[in-house]
Amino acid sequence: MQNAGIAALGLNWRYLAFEVHPDDLRSAIVGAKAMNYLGLNLTVPHKLLAVDMVDALDESAKTWGAVNTIRFEGKDSSGEWRPLREFADAPRVTRSHGFNTDAEAITRSLQEDLQVNLSGAKVLLLGAGGAGRTAALKLASEGVSDLFLINRTRSKVEEIAGEIKSRHPNTAVSIGYPATEVDLAINATSIGLNPNDTLPFDERQFSLGKAKAVYDMVYRPAETPLLRAAKAAGCHAANGISMLLYQGAKALEIWTGQAAPVQVMRQALEKNVYG
Repeated sequence: MQNAGIAALGLNWRYLAFEVHPDDLRSAIVGAKAMNYLGLNLTVPHKLLAVDMVDALDESAKTWGAVNTIRFEGKDSSGEWRPLREFADAPRVTRSHGFNTDAEAITRSLQEDLQVNLSGAKVLLLGAGGAGRTAALKLASEGVSDLFLINRTRSKVEEIAGEIKSRHPNTAVSIGYPATEVDLAINATSIGLNPNDTLPFDERQFSLGKAKAVYDMVYRPAETPLLRAAKAAGCHAANGISMLLYQGAKALEIWTGQAAPVQVMRQALEKNVYG
């Protein structure tokens, strides 16, 4: 997806994937900065950790509390910070600047793929990691009326619930499964990456018959066990491929300063995921 976008923009760049252990994340960011990388994307579980590892945080990263995109910048002769792409020669003083492109991608995908009106909606959110936390805060900012949070580690959802109550008091936030129907159920966990995975919720406490729509952030496989079950239950259902597309397109715009060729990126992404 990114390399297709880069080629369409005529840039002599290359997007590469590296597996980095969480214990080595800080070293990896520092190393990429030292080697004058233009930027980075971060995936699970690095998004929360990186908040305390970058030199500067964009307002998006401060608002949503996670970093999934880093742009490396240099200080010019006048003392201004500029993206490294604008320098002919590598500057001596550089910094890492963290952004979050997930939040806007989540809501855009929900609205386009499921036609969900988030204002006043009741939502069940499964997972409280980087993507789950960002989703919870973004949904509350969009005016959902009720937000039900589920996570294996209760302390994580308690922290998110407290933050929502402070920042978005009009959203009623609860820890636990809803007793009534919900407009939307979202899987923000990694359950579903393996085709043999179970469903990401306790079937004794919640039934998909209580959800009008189901969104699974997992995009590979294209149809997870959750999405199969949701369709069987008569729910509108979608996976996270559009979220992946839009967060990636925004990241490319942050690095390049140009509008991302979204359709080119979508075609490359769908070909890679769906074959």
